Amino acid sequence: MGSREEILTRLRAAPKPFTDLSKRDTYLHMVPIEDKTSAALRKRFVEEAKKLACEVSEPTSHADAIEQILALFGENKSVIAWDFANIPLAGLADALANAGITIADVRDGSVRVGLTGVDAALASTGSMAVGSGPGKPRQASLLPALHIAVLTPDQIIPDLETWFDGQLAKGLEHFRSAAAHVIISGPSRTADIAMELVMGVHGPTRVHIVILP
Repeated sequence: MGSREEILTRLRAAPKPFTDLSKRDTYLHMVPIEDKTSAALRKRFVEEAKKLACEVSEPTSHADAIEQILALFGENKSVIAWDFANIPLAGLADALANAGITIADVRDGSVRVGLTGVDAALASTGSMAVGSGPGKPRQASLLPALHIAVLTPDQIIPDLETWFDGQLAKGLEHFRSAAAHVIISGPSRTADIAMELVMGVHGPTRVHIVILP
């Protein structure tokens, strides 16, 4: 047995921590939301996302959504994208191909556009929960200068606590199947130097959210 296998064997055999903790029936929500109707959650999400410097469009049809997405590409002819089965917009793959837009290698740092779906949109903060894994490369949301995120209205939920609770209710199957999860709250930013906010330092300078009808 090598050193790696020996270490892993010891870890697996170690006592499991926190096994006596019972599941809570209620949670303290960091950002309470009183009105949780679909319309109110959508309105709140759009407002909060714009506060984070996200661009938000609400097309009236799927055809309109595709037209708006193509317009965002401008002169760019390549994209780092999720598999289209994970983006809830039928016809998008054909539209990109017809426009001469190709799917780039996820390691290509010259690509300026990333295209993804989302796992959830959080109304309380305007953030998006985005998981990565097979068919959902994390580079699509983290590497290109422009991140286009496509979501459906039913993906807008109150907050992160609600999302966590939903994952627990499903036995964490979806959560554990992902390689990683990222909570995206607008374009990349930092204030490390002199407490001055700078946008687009470690990732996208623009985040454009498309909410489908």
